[in-house]
Amino acid sequence: MADEPVGRGPVHMQLHMGPKLVNPVPAEVTEALLTAQITSTAGERSGFQIAFDLTKRGAIVDRLLPEGFFDPKTRVVVSVSVKGTASVLLDGLIVRHEVGASNQPGQTTLTVTGEDLTLLMDLEDRTDRYPNLRPWQRVDRVLAKYADYGIEPTIVQEPIEQPPREQLRVMYQTGTDLQFVNDLARANGYTFYLDPGPVPGRSTAYWGPEKRLGVRQHALTVNMDAESTVDQLTFAYDGTAREEPQARVQDPGTRTSTLLPQPDIGPLRPPLAKRATPALKRRTLPGTAKLETEQASAELLARAATSADAISGSGQLDVNRHGYLLRPRELVGVRGAGVTYDGDYYVKSVTHNLRPGSYQQNFTLTREGLVALSDRVRP
Repeated sequence: MADEPVGRGPVHMQLHMGPKLVNPVPAEVTEALLTAQITSTAGERSGFQIAFDLTKRGAIVDRLLPEGFFDPKTRVVVSVSVKGTASVLLDGLIVRHEVGASNQPGQTTLTVTGEDLTLLMDLEDRTDRYPNLRPWQRVDRVLAKYADYGIEPTIVQEPIEQPPREQLRVMYQTGTDLQFVNDLARANGYTFYLDPGPVPGRSTAYWGPEKRLGVRQHALTVNMDAESTVDQLTFAYDGTAREEPQARVQDPGTRTSTLLPQPDIGPLRPPLAKRATPALKRRTLPGTAKLETEQASAELLARAATSADAISGSGQLDVNRHGYLLRPRELVGVRGAGVTYDGDYYVKSVTHNLRPGSYQQNFTLTREGLVALSDRVRP
């Protein structure tokens, strides 16, 4: 999305729909739009719900609904334009629609609900084999099937080399493509999600570590009078969130087991705070004794990294007041919350709530510790 200021100009929403290739919807559909809610969360499928007014008989009731315009598996692309700069919020598929008929004026509605294009990867169970392919190569082969939908893969090679050894083990897939890709991501401490845009009909399937490096978004400011951009931020420190995983590997010849050392999670989770939270739990990972050392080490690193975030924050902002769209799965600074909780955070999720004259975003933030690394954030 563009890192351009919103200012106090109008916010326009655009809808593109179609069976596979999308086009702008008819004017009657745009005029009937009541609300749209889109949720994007790191490591999870994005979802949406859009409501339309059916009070007045028109094209939706008389023609589009009977013709299947809103049927499940119809593709939907949602974009917003602020002061002429467009950003794609969602590229997904309808999975359900509901018509609520009412005698009350303005209460007859059509509501469509759906999920992003990774739903395509979760519709069919498959059995496949991947001889002599590393994890990232298996992901690349799976994602190539969905190029017709404008999905381009961005794949980061796993942090611990896992050379394929066909003579010892051939990797099989059972289940859907999405389950297979997500399992590979979890086993390496990675995340998998669809990033829509930069234009309608195009998107990026990202498989790699959470993006905790690079340019920060404009800060979320609280408790600073006229400079505040959010009304309230709530932070929590969950002492039981972080775990110290334990993993053992077994020598197939001698049957002796060895405890693997605790890994450095820095390559996957660069620190965002000075004081990392301690791990109160110790968990033994099941099944690692049957794995090769590289695979067991990767699972140990993955578990240590994904359980590291004990600090969470949540809040709501008005896009016009904040001046910028808050993007999920990137970093953002917080100021005005005090020494303990100021600083940079990873944006775990964002829910966009759009209605005529209003654009609100609910968000959640995470990081691994307390006290900012720097006394400055991007304004």
